[in-house]
Amino acid sequence: MINRIFRYEMPTIIEFGNGAAKTLPHHVRELGGSKVLIVSDPGVLRVGGVKRLTAPLDEEQISYVIYSDIEPDPNIESVAAATDLAKTEGCDLVVGIGGGSSLDTAKAIGLMLVNEGNIRDYVGINKVPRKGAPVIAIPTTAGTGSELTIWSVLSDKKAKVKLSVGSPYNCPSLALCDPELTASLPASLTASTGMDALTHALESYVNKATQPISEGMSVQAMKMIARSLRTAVVQGENLQARHDMLLASLIAAMAFNPTRLGLSHALAIPLGAHFKIPHGIVNAILLPEVMAFNLIGNLEKFKEIAVIFGEKTDHLSLREAADLSVSAIRRLKEDIGITQTLSDYGVTEEALNMIAEEAMQSGNVPVNPVKPTHEDLKQLCRAAMSKTNAITAR
Repeated sequence: MINRIFRYEMPTIIEFGNGAAKTLPHHVRELGGSKVLIVSDPGVLRVGGVKRLTAPLDEEQISYVIYSDIEPDPNIESVAAATDLAKTEGCDLVVGIGGGSSLDTAKAIGLMLVNEGNIRDYVGINKVPRKGAPVIAIPTTAGTGSELTIWSVLSDKKAKVKLSVGSPYNCPSLALCDPELTASLPASLTASTGMDALTHALESYVNKATQPISEGMSVQAMKMIARSLRTAVVQGENLQARHDMLLASLIAAMAFNPTRLGLSHALAIPLGAHFKIPHGIVNAILLPEVMAFNLIGNLEKFKEIAVIFGEKTDHLSLREAADLSVSAIRRLKEDIGITQTLSDYGVTEEALNMIAEEAMQSGNVPVNPVKPTHEDLKQLCRAAMSKTNAITAR
């Protein structure tokens, strides 16, 4: 490998372990919070996840207010409404609990408690002028890695577009990761969020922006997912599997934070915005097709992926061994019940030109191991629209 300058930065403190959520009052005080805005969604509120935070806050007499009007693909209007609530109530610290939607929103609220204007003003990379209010991110899913990434992905529901805000100032002050909070996650969500974590690790590992620190973390995350995702899906109460998946998701996020991703994520954003496909599902549908397209860009690493996922590569050529990585990931997603295609969500041939045009604008395209054309992106979608029309590796 040609030596080149690279940078790794991780401003978020991580505290990880069973029961970690109980330490929330200590961290609120440590960060100087006097009143907390808790940001979550109706599902987490309903199953008692928020109560597991408010109980220790009550015991320590720490004031809080709850904002739970968060939906999948969170709306930019939620950021404005929750920010107004926090300012009215005098909140000076934000706690997000939930999946990526709640955590992305919480991070954006933290920014807007300090920075002027509207969150739209900061769409893009490194456009936020000042560090926001302290944010503690508490994930209840093992997939997005939002508890420590620089990104908040938000939706403009009226325009049917997703907007990404990326800045080191958008990283939470603390990622408080408690595997016990993920134990009640349904099998379907365990599967889809787990595939999102895998896509993060895998795309970061093979892309052109990868660097030694992120590579090592990508490999570790994939090893943990390979041994634990199936178990976490079928044995939700298995705390070792839950531990492994939450840690793998965290490590995968640490890997892709400085490197970006690839074509799965470039396509997932417009497909999710226009057809309301859950983010983990659309990545799972796309990932094997993108892998097959990308093989020739990094045969050695795709061989390593095959080995990580248990494929026997002895006595095979490099190309034959790399090919096995694609079949291994197809089998994994099918084993955990993800058998849908893009067509199942209403994606049609007529939409592909628009999807490809929007995907080509993604910062994930330039770092992909194989440079795609507009037509390549359309063909990847076509392959993912059918159970039989899979991409044939070059």
